[in-house]
This record gives sequence, C-alpha cells and structure tokens, in this order.
Amino acid sequence: MILIVGNLAGAIALLLWSVRLVRTGIERGFSGPLRTGVRRASEKNSTAAASGLLAAIAMQSSTAVAMLVAGFAAAGTLSAGSSLAVILGADLGSAIASRILLTPISALIPVLLVVGVALFLKAQSRRAKQTGRIIIGIALVLTSLTMIRAATAPLQESEVTALIFSYLSQDLLTSFLLGAVLAWAVHSSVATVLAVVAMAAEGILQAPTAAAIVLGANLGGATIPVLLTMSAAQSARRVMLANLLIRGGGAVLALIALLEWRDHTGLLGADAAVQSINIHLLFNVVVLGLGMALITPALRLATAMLPDKAASKPRRISALDMTTTDPERALACAAREVLEMGEQVYTMLVPALGLMSEWDEAVYQTICESENEVDRMHFEVKLYIAQLQEGVLSAAQASRAMDIATIANHLEDAGDQVSSNLVENARKLHADGLSFSKEGLRDLTDFHDRVLSNVQLGLNVLMTGDAEAAIQLVEEKDRARDAEHRLQAHHLDRLRSGNAASVETSNLHQETIRALKQVNTAFTYAAYPIVEATGALLSSRLSTADETG
Repeated sequence: MILIVGNLAGAIALLLWSVRLVRTGIERGFSGPLRTGVRRASEKNSTAAASGLLAAIAMQSSTAVAMLVAGFAAAGTLSAGSSLAVILGADLGSAIASRILLTPISALIPVLLVVGVALFLKAQSRRAKQTGRIIIGIALVLTSLTMIRAATAPLQESEVTALIFSYLSQDLLTSFLLGAVLAWAVHSSVATVLAVVAMAAEGILQAPTAAAIVLGANLGGATIPVLLTMSAAQSARRVMLANLLIRGGGAVLALIALLEWRDHTGLLGADAAVQSINIHLLFNVVVLGLGMALITPALRLATAMLPDKAASKPRRISALDMTTTDPERALACAAREVLEMGEQVYTMLVPALGLMSEWDEAVYQTICESENEVDRMHFEVKLYIAQLQEGVLSAAQASRAMDIATIANHLEDAGDQVSSNLVENARKLHADGLSFSKEGLRDLTDFHDRVLSNVQLGLNVLMTGDAEAAIQLVEEKDRARDAEHRLQAHHLDRLRSGNAASVETSNLHQETIRALKQVNTAFTYAAYPIVEATGALLSSRLSTADETG
C-alpha cells in the first residue's frame, strides 16, 4: 500500500508540474500577444468569452486567465462585464483543455519529447525555446496520466480503498467537498479533473462519485482567483466574486441535480471516465450560456458584497535598519526598500492610463501621494547607502551598494514619469476637451499593457535575482523599443490620413509613448547587474543602454 500511494503521489506531482510547465512556456514566450489578444477581443462580451476560452486552452488554466483579467480590471482597461465574460469563457476553455489532454494519444509521447527537448536546447529564439517547453509539458502530462492509471490499478484489489470509495459513492456531498478542497489545495482544477478521470478509467471511482468530485473541483477552481485577489483593487475582486457566484452556485445546483438523477449518468457516456469528463464539459457549457445572461446581476450582487471603502492608509514602516552594523544585512534592507519603491511605482502605473479616458480626482490624489512616498524612500535609500559606504565594504559589497543606489535612481525617475508626464498628459487632455482617436488609444493601451507586464517581471527580478528572468527582461526591453517604433509609425499614418483626433492630440500621444518607454527602461536596469554577472551581457551593451535610455 505504501508503494502504491507513493507511486500515485509521484504521478500526481508530475501532473501538477507538467501543467505548470505548459503555463510557464506560454507566459514566458507568448505573454505579450496573449494579453493583447484577450484585451482587444473583449470589446464585446461574446468575443470576450471566446478569447478567454482560447487563452485557457493555451494556458491550461482558467486561474491564470483570471489573474490576467484581474490586472486589466484593476487598470481600468477592461470593463467589469467584459472581464467576467472572459473568465466564464476561460472556465469552459479549461474544461476543453482537460478533454483534449485525455485523448488517447500516448503513442505520441516519445515524438513530443524529442521535438520539445530539441527545440528547448537548440533553438536560438526565446519563443522557439518556450515552444519546446510547452511541448515537453504536454508530453509529461500524458506521461503522468499513464502513471496515474498504472498506480491506481492495484487499488481495485485493496479492501481499504474499496471501503473508502464505497463510502464516497454513498455520500456525494463529501465527494463534492473533497473535489473543491483538492482543486483549491493544488491550485488547479484541470489537474484535479485529469486525476479523477484517470482513476475513474481504472474503475476506482464510480461515475456519480467522479462526477461529484469534478463538480466540486469547479467550485474550488472558482474560489482560487477570489483568494488570490484579496489584496487587489475592488474592481478586480468584484469580477472574481461574481464568477464564484455564477460558477460556484452552478456547481451546487448541479450537485443537487446529480443527487436527484444519479442513476441516469449513463446517458453521458459508456463508462465512468467518459461520463465524468462529459459532465465537466456540459456543466461549463451551461454555466457559460447562463452566465452570460447573468453578468449584470452577478456584478451588482458582487458590488453590494464588496462596496467601496474609504480606508485610511497607515504610514509604511521603512525596511531600512539604522541600527545594524552588518553590511550584508544592511544591503538586504536597502534591497527590500528598493523593491517596495518598485511596488509603489507599479501601483501608480496601473490606473494611470485609465485617466486618459475618464478623469478621476481620487485616483489622481492617490498617485500624487504615492509619488511623494517614492521620493521619500529614494532620498532615504541614498542616505542609507552613503552612510553604509563610510564603513568597510568588500569590493563585492561596494558594487552591490552602487547597483542598489542606481536602481533606486531609475525607479524614482519612473515614478516621475508616471506623475509628471502620464498623469499630467491626462489632465491636459481633459482640460482641453480632447480625446485620443480610437486607434491611438488602442495603441497606447497595448503599449501600457506591455510595460505593465515588464514592470511585473522587473519586480520579480528584484525579488528573486533569477538570471533567466533577468535575461528575459533585457530582451523585452528590445521588444518594447521595436513596439514603440511601430506605434510611432501608426501615429504618423493617422496624421497623414488627416485623422482629426490624432492631429489634435499628436504631442500628448507621443509624450505618453515616451513616458511609458522611460518607465519600461527604468525597471529594466534591475536586470543588468544580474545578466552582466552571468556573462550574457557585454559591458558595451550596458554603456549603450545607458546612452540611449
């Protein structure tokens, strides 16, 4: 029994890791086009749901799509209704992804592994490498499902497991709650469903039991984004709560229907595995269909449950320890304070572009307060580093101290770009009664979203010092520069065509692009010391970056 449980645990662990591997490949190689595609397709609820469906199939995770949408909702670049439509589509997309992965194509595993490993090891471009990562992940998902089936086969002869599963077959409510807990615990309803269907295929779980666990996994899957956005903006939290009300409430109603008609699951397939995955698919199809009609009332209820709060913000306690005499600890304190500077700038940048479309005095005041906080932190970090350099530092410590001070300078500049340029451009826009053209605003929104993604990556680099993420951040700087050139070309095309809105807002449009580019560049500096230490970046490249900004 110990051997069986160990084999099953290992197979499930491989399943979780391989699903994550696919999602990582998508995020690292295709995050930009995916984010842009989802947001652009979300102007109407129908296309928003379709974009969420496709994104979830690609990422094999409705939670990942939900977190993507949370950022859009918080930034004001996607309405609450469209955001909820994307997530409802993503719920069905993750169910379709589960069904695709359960297709009996295990004979392709060797081919997928060979192709995936060859791409990952030999390809020159990052996207080709990440495509290899994705293919490897898919192959390992199929491998893990085979391992689960092999590990659970001996359980059919175990009296203990027979007793446990016999109890679950009689108590579908417990099975339902078990599925919810499992999905929440592993943070993946896809992995939970795949594991349950694999065990059902071996005759370990009866059809009603497997169906109840799968329905519970849908409730658990809807709970995950709610918990992950507890500290996010109210606009994002309401969307996640509305999804929980629709999908979670639907799961409870589906359980009641299953209790009433448990003897009729045979209508959905020939065996327990087929029936449970078909119930999963059918449930999410119905939830999407009904949920689209319930978007407005669900959001109203979520807003009533999560009203706006005018909470006072306590003064933050500095991470700088003035009493320490240990240089390593002092440098760690300075690094923590600089990371907090970056977080503050990020919170300023998220809603800044939304002011271009709709002026909000409260958002403006919040950004100004954050800018004052960033200036204060920058000043204190400079003094702290200067005092630290008066002591005895090793060459490595002195170099790190200078890196921290340099990054702090660039982050302070990023804050200035947001408050002095982006926000002021929005103020001028509304004061003069102007607005960007539809195409111009779409270009700016795309670029703003790209910069937000890179800022998040920069914060990750600041926190972890991960070399691969640092290299990716430097590469993204180059892509941002290319994107800027394309946007400038688009703007000139609109001017030549005589677009009145583009002519009236030409200077503000170009200043906004330049400000966003400067913010992107500022956060990229977090990567340079790390990448240079790996030998992947030449000193000449750094000096060129310093000159061009």
